[in-house]
Amino acid sequence: MNSVSSIATSGISTAQLALGVAANNIANAQTAGYARQQVVALSQNGGGVRGSVTEAPGNPFGDYTADLLNAKSASYAVKANMVSLKTQDELLGRLLDVTA
Repeated sequence: MNSVSSIATSGISTAQLALGVAANNIANAQTAGYARQQVVALSQNGGGVRGSVTEAPGNPFGDYTADLLNAKSASYAVKANMVSLKTQDELLGRLLDVTA
């Protein structure tokens, strides 16, 4: 896998993790003892990102607005990285057409 694919794929994985964490926060907002979580994106050597789940600061009983915004942001991040992968695939196809 080349660097563009690797970077985009790592972004998709991190965004999917963030979406899952936001969903858990919303689903468990009224659960006794549940601690809200957040995903921290950590850059990797050579490019890309890795998500790390940590306890979220703030209201332990839930912050629906923040969780909904995080979920929406994560869905946009997945879409943006998918566009990057599609564009790379199209450019590679054109390059192969030219060299053939």
